[in-house]
Amino acid sequence: MDSIKLLENNFSDLYINSNKDFYISDERYRNSLKKVEPKDKEDFYNALISTPHKERSYAMDYEGTSFRIENALSVNGEIYCLRRIPKNVPNIHNLNLDHRLVQYLLSLASQSGLIIWGGSTGSGKTTAISALLAEYLNLQGGFAYTIEDPAEMPLDGEYKSFNGSIGFCKQTEVTKDDWETPLKSALRSKPKYILIGEIRTPEAARECLRASISGHLVLTTIHANSIIDALGSLVKYAGYAMPESSAYDILSRGILGVVKQELYGTEANRHPKVETLFANPDINQACQIRSIIRSGKLNLATSIERQAIKMTQGKPLF
Repeated sequence: MDSIKLLENNFSDLYINSNKDFYISDERYRNSLKKVEPKDKEDFYNALISTPHKERSYAMDYEGTSFRIENALSVNGEIYCLRRIPKNVPNIHNLNLDHRLVQYLLSLASQSGLIIWGGSTGSGKTTAISALLAEYLNLQGGFAYTIEDPAEMPLDGEYKSFNGSIGFCKQTEVTKDDWETPLKSALRSKPKYILIGEIRTPEAARECLRASISGHLVLTTIHANSIIDALGSLVKYAGYAMPESSAYDILSRGILGVVKQELYGTEANRHPKVETLFANPDINQACQIRSIIRSGKLNLATSIERQAIKMTQGKPLF
């Protein structure tokens, strides 16, 4: 048994198997694990199994730290995959993102439409999109409404913006995969910003698209290996709940930008690799990106490359 408590270890993910073995990220190697025996192991495990939940995805609090939990059945019994939630949302300027990308994203604070942040599991997409929302509230204030399953970052509460106004975020969770009801509630609350947690159901995709053309700035994440994959996956999900042609049409009208991110390096020193694509925020102007998306043929590689060169050179994208 280790001489320190679980939370004194530096880790983002924790895995517990049916034998009650605890595994955390090994800081020395990428994607590697190590076994730990914290002195409060039994206390933590008892808190884990006694946390009330109706779904296999849920959240718990342990000694002031929140965890997102995925509970699954293996051939040998139950296993738990836990993500440790930071106590504070990080500053987007401290995420090692290119400063030109950050500045462009912040310039969209007054726009309406959809920003998608894609990537694989553990790529930092939820952290980044949450940091972006927090910075919008810090810059301009206003009301934000999140719909998540479950909530992952501590966004709820009041923000004192740099311009002297107040920002406020209401953080909510989906129950029984019902995305429509909380989104209706969000729209009736007149938020400036809506954050829709990771898209992984047809209902979430459909409501995300509808919200993107409702006059709000909508932020969301999705599992994707590329920008084209992110756009295609969103449409495919929505295609189970609406005609695919309608999904492409709404996406073309609502899209503001897509960021695809992966993290490289060891647990202790990780850095993002990012590719991006943006549509002209002025919907009254012709935009090749919107036209391509509307067609349903996502031949966007050339556009992605051209925009990357412009951003590197500090030139306007539009």
